[in-house]
Amino acid sequence: MKNYIILHGSFGSKTGNWFPWLKEQLELKKMEVTVPQMPVGVGIQNYNSWSNELSKLNINENTTIIAHSIAPVFICKYLINNKVKVQKLIFVCGFNNYLGIDKDFDSVNESMYTDNLEEIKEYCKDIVCYYSDNDPYVKYEVEKDFADTIANKQYIINNGGHLNAESGYIEFKELLQEL
Repeated sequence: MKNYIILHGSFGSKTGNWFPWLKEQLELKKMEVTVPQMPVGVGIQNYNSWSNELSKLNINENTTIIAHSIAPVFICKYLINNKVKVQKLIFVCGFNNYLGIDKDFDSVNESMYTDNLEEIKEYCKDIVCYYSDNDPYVKYEVEKDFADTIANKQYIINNGGHLNAESGYIEFKELLQEL
């Protein structure tokens, strides 16, 4: 059976941004949707703590994963390390290097980065990236480089910010259309 997993980013919440809205929209179509609360906070959030949470979920070749901010690179690293294939990946504002805006963000994100990002193509053939031209946290060039490295399709949203609630994204209709 097809299933969907929606993952938040650093210091995030499963009830933030457009995640509850997307979960509701998919459940209206009788889809199985999981939105886990990942461990957050300095000294708590890292690759291992997130991997422990993700390993509790049903992930297989029928799974679509939607991930925001730091979660896209985490998902790539997790799938590559565990050799798990999925049906589709939709990444929003993904990146794979230091932001340099805040030492707390850099410290919790550091363990998520990977040197073999392009290997994700062995575990998923359908990878879509969304990002904006004015993200206040992740530079456009960094998001574009991430998308250029792995995506089959990419969408640039004008004036979308970090594509989060702070930028007015409590719904994400463009992403829903992709599903």
